[in-house]
Amino acid sequence: MSRAWVLFGREFGLAWGRGGGLVLALGFYAAITALTPLASGSDPELLAGMAIGSAWLALALSSLLSLERMFERDYEDGALDLLALGPEPFPVVCLIKALAHWASIGLPLALAAPVAMIALGAPSDLAGLSLLTALIGGLGFSFTGAMGAALSLGSRRGGLLIAVVVLPLFIPPVVFGAGVLTSAAQGLAWAPGLALLSAWTLFALALSPMVAALSVREALD
Repeated sequence: MSRAWVLFGREFGLAWGRGGGLVLALGFYAAITALTPLASGSDPELLAGMAIGSAWLALALSSLLSLERMFERDYEDGALDLLALGPEPFPVVCLIKALAHWASIGLPLALAAPVAMIALGAPSDLAGLSLLTALIGGLGFSFTGAMGAALSLGSRRGGLLIAVVVLPLFIPPVVFGAGVLTSAAQGLAWAPGLALLSAWTLFALALSPMVAALSVREALD
């Protein structure tokens, strides 16, 4: 078994075994979905018009909740120093951490996205496309969030700093992802929006490991 796979298993196990990160994220997602009709009224047409945007906003905010845990717990117990000195290049370690975050938090949230949209009144035939966009966007959320988590490492109010850094970067995928589904619901071409969403995710995938690795090393020094 390769060292990278062992590290991925470790990160995935920590995400599931400490602090209920997934339970908190899914609970927050469900709460926003349940509160939206209470805030906007029970008009089915109004809810249907808000369903896609509300579900994507909930997906972004739910992904944000567990980002602080990505590096902070290893920083506090000294494991991050060992990972930085280990045989794997540190950008690869950061990439694995982001992938484990997506697999443990982003993937379940993506599976919940079609349910939330349909519950709010979105057409049921958008379920497959909503799952695809949530999977792609959620991967980008995890990698963008890794940069924010690394930049805030060691600060007293890390969660607040992560939100300040990351939330502006979450705007493009929310716009692109919601735009794909809105276009599909209206019978318009949605492939260009999906291409933009995928390009944003690939950009985050390429940039995040290097930025996160440099930021974590700066915090350790």
